[in-house]
Amino acid sequence: MEHYRAAQKAGKKDLQTRTSQKLPVEMPALDTILEHVDISGEVPLGLVDIPTELIVGTKTCGRASSFAPNFMPILGESTEFAAKWSSLCDAHLKEGIRDPIVAYEYMNHYYIQEGNKRVSVLKYFDAISIPGYVTRIIPAREDTPESRIYYEFLDFYNATNINYLFFSKEGSYAHLAFHLGHRRYERWSMDDRILFRSCYNRFADAFKELGGDKLNMTTGDALLIYLDLFDYSQLVDETPSAIKENLRKMWAEFELKNAQEKPSVKFDPAPEQKKNILTKFLTASEEEDVTHIAFINKKTPETSSWTYAHELGRLYLKDAFHGRVRTKAYDNISDTEDAVAAIEQAIADGNEMIFTTSPEFLSASLRVAVNHPEIKILNCSLNASHKYIRTYYGRMYEAKFLIGVLAGVMTDTNKIGYIADYPIFGMTANINAFALGVKMVNPKAKIYLEWSTLKENEHIDLTAKLYSLGATYISHQDMIIPRKISRQFGLFRVNGETPVNLAFPAWNWGKYYERIIRNVQNGIWNTEEKSDANKALHYWWGMSADVIDVIWSSAVPDETRHLLDTLRNAIRNYDFNPFDGILHAQQGLISKDANHTLTPREIISIDWLLDNIIGRIPTANELREDAQNVVRQEGIRKEEPTT
Repeated sequence: MEHYRAAQKAGKKDLQTRTSQKLPVEMPALDTILEHVDISGEVPLGLVDIPTELIVGTKTCGRASSFAPNFMPILGESTEFAAKWSSLCDAHLKEGIRDPIVAYEYMNHYYIQEGNKRVSVLKYFDAISIPGYVTRIIPAREDTPESRIYYEFLDFYNATNINYLFFSKEGSYAHLAFHLGHRRYERWSMDDRILFRSCYNRFADAFKELGGDKLNMTTGDALLIYLDLFDYSQLVDETPSAIKENLRKMWAEFELKNAQEKPSVKFDPAPEQKKNILTKFLTASEEEDVTHIAFINKKTPETSSWTYAHELGRLYLKDAFHGRVRTKAYDNISDTEDAVAAIEQAIADGNEMIFTTSPEFLSASLRVAVNHPEIKILNCSLNASHKYIRTYYGRMYEAKFLIGVLAGVMTDTNKIGYIADYPIFGMTANINAFALGVKMVNPKAKIYLEWSTLKENEHIDLTAKLYSLGATYISHQDMIIPRKISRQFGLFRVNGETPVNLAFPAWNWGKYYERIIRNVQNGIWNTEEKSDANKALHYWWGMSADVIDVIWSSAVPDETRHLLDTLRNAIRNYDFNPFDGILHAQQGLISKDANHTLTPREIISIDWLLDNIIGRIPTANELREDAQNVVRQEGIRKEEPTT
């Protein structure tokens, strides 16, 4: 009876704890749970290993009265129940409990029909899993996060037969498949399952040992955070001690996710601090040391308009700081591993601040930052929430709105073309802001949306395609590529001859980088670090900070230019936001309140298109391979379409 008394003590303690915390003290019964649930069907799964931690209750109410919610016994030692429990305990210690239990699975949890005492004994001895015959009860699909996550799990289970892994956020199973190099519905081999189970168990043990079970996240959630920093191939070869050491280094990431604090978004740079009269007379060398800064670029300035814009920003710093800042660019960095190597090299070269200028380098930036907390690393991306790095981007949608107004005024066909590249966070805000600008001055006009990175558009002249549809005004890439002289950038008019440029949005990366660097030099960086200690920090500056603007050409009429300048000043002074008021999307009403303004998080995460747009948002697998990598990290819709 020694083990029974210990188990009974654990059961009574569980009841006391739950009573003090005002939690239910009855073990859940599936029959009660299903009384008001619409069931889609039942599926027999056969004999499976049931994760012990997922066994949470009994099938019927009658069985529940003998156990505390943690499945430990609570009846007295003199009862027949106690004698049977003790006999099972002895049998387990001598030869093990071999008879399978019978259970029902509902929403990733298991409820026992036969074998409650066997479960109690095995839970007492910390068994990882219990063999059992399982019937899955599938609830009807609902438009709730819980339902969508569960149906994602069903797809995952059909491909893997894995029942011990679950997540608290939508899209996580597809995210995991990406990290493991699998397509979403691809069947796993037995070797795949064995290898993953080994990795998962080692990770789960290390995570729990460090206190992960006290955090408000599943082990699966934690594993995805880990894989965002360390590749699965690395995890395969890691020892438990190596995993634990990596977890210690990155623990602030788990605490950040656990706190569920929204990132601190800085909409404007902090006011520059004025220097005292003595400081003004000091020479540059006496005033402060030289700061060494690196820029990690995916392409070269000659082959990419995006890299070219950042290169102009880097060169601007030389004059802005009069030699007190020295910079170096590392170009043509193709993938995550190359980015890790480039960032490490930049650190070895003596750079104490590093800007990685592509969202694709987010994972690499994080991985290096965990190992080098003394280095300031910033990644140019949106919608990322991490503690070890800061992210920065521009409110380009403000410029796109103004260009949309111009297009709406100028169109002579009420058909306007828009060529976008990557369906990532921020891009959809740009497209919709452009459409809102058009609608403000021309409610009858339609925007025809095309994506340059679609596989089906790879060899298609999209400008010619849009022109053939009647669009004589088209919005295309923000800047030209130096080696490809073309007038097809910004907003331009096509009439069968040479395009005429009217306007283009301008990134002032030099000003952006200058203000961030000055924040470091004058101590504002450290102040932000202390004031937002429990939050990720993101810079999202716009026209008000002079890092975003629009350049008009002489082809824009004076009256129209006056309207555009008035709207620009209103945006700069926060007197007007393009996403104010009622918003009608393709699928219905987004905002019905004329006084409502979308929050920054809502703008960044826009996954819909306005009703005056003809087109759609593609998923990752519809894009060229080079674009898929970008979208899987920063994409609005990462998953493949369901069939």
